[in-house]
Amino acid sequence: MTTEPAPRWRRLEPDERKEQIFACAARLFGDRPYSEVSTSDIAAEAGVARGLINHYFGTKRELYLEIIRRALTVPRLAVDILPEGPLELRADVAIDWFLDMVTSQEKMWLAAIAPEGIGRDLEVERILEEADRESADRVLEAVGLSRESEHGQELNALVRAFGGMVKAAGREWLVRGALDRQQVHTLLSKSLVTLVGDVFPEIQRRG
Repeated sequence: MTTEPAPRWRRLEPDERKEQIFACAARLFGDRPYSEVSTSDIAAEAGVARGLINHYFGTKRELYLEIIRRALTVPRLAVDILPEGPLELRADVAIDWFLDMVTSQEKMWLAAIAPEGIGRDLEVERILEEADRESADRVLEAVGLSRESEHGQELNALVRAFGGMVKAAGREWLVRGALDRQQVHTLLSKSLVTLVGDVFPEIQRRG
């Protein structure tokens, strides 16, 4: 008795197909300037009809903006996976997760923190600001605080300032090669511990 060989392909569910298109587009936008990527390129890379891109994401610009938003926003998963324990441990795990994420989408992350080709228009600026604020909220949540609490706005602003250092450190590592991953990890994890353990309480006392 013989068995049929496993099929070399399978029909993807809509959500899987959407994520496949998204991943292919992110890869292309990471490799090339925005102006050099067309919806036809994305469709060919994903193996789908061009109309399916419009169906799921709208225009090329809308797809690109969504990729930027996702690349720069820390998801709730990053908070949910943190272990119970002292701040130093949670910071270590959080920064490790972040560096893994950056490594997995290096080119797109670098493109997202300095978008080119599409122009720094108001909509792009709004998306970047929303991503920074939401990511700062995740960090506050991870250390047991909230933007809705007393001094929450100031704490969110402090985390956003820390986020500027995160992006700068990422460029020193990935673009210039002046720092390696372990050095960036040490810089960011210890800075986060200092921010939460020393700076936050000082800001709250002065308020």
